[in-house]
Amino acid sequence: MSTAKAERLLIADDDPDLVDAYVLFFEAYGYTIQTAVDGVSALAAYHAWRPDVVMLDIQMPRMDGHAVAREIRRMSVVPRPLLLAVTALRAPAERVESFKAGFDHHFVKPAQLPVILAAIASRTII
Repeated sequence: MSTAKAERLLIADDDPDLVDAYVLFFEAYGYTIQTAVDGVSALAAYHAWRPDVVMLDIQMPRMDGHAVAREIRRMSVVPRPLLLAVTALRAPAERVESFKAGFDHHFVKPAQLPVILAAIASRTII
């Protein structure tokens, strides 16, 4: 079940059960994964590790996912990491806010992991 190339995936969510499920799923497809439980830890992990893909919850302690995304985009790293919001926030205005913050995709929980996997696989690196 592995992908053709191993990519680095940072997953940040304050729900440990969801993180465990995400890790099991994406590891089965060959992703190398690091996790964080809040926005501050996610940003620190991003700075230290420079993952290809960052999957963030929005409503996290210490720093929300929008703030993390804005900071990552401010850094202007090339190639740009793919930023995925995976959140309970479902209103159209909240989706717009995710895109304004720099996310490439906004998925609503409970997210369909095969759909997220397809979004990652189909991206073009900028």
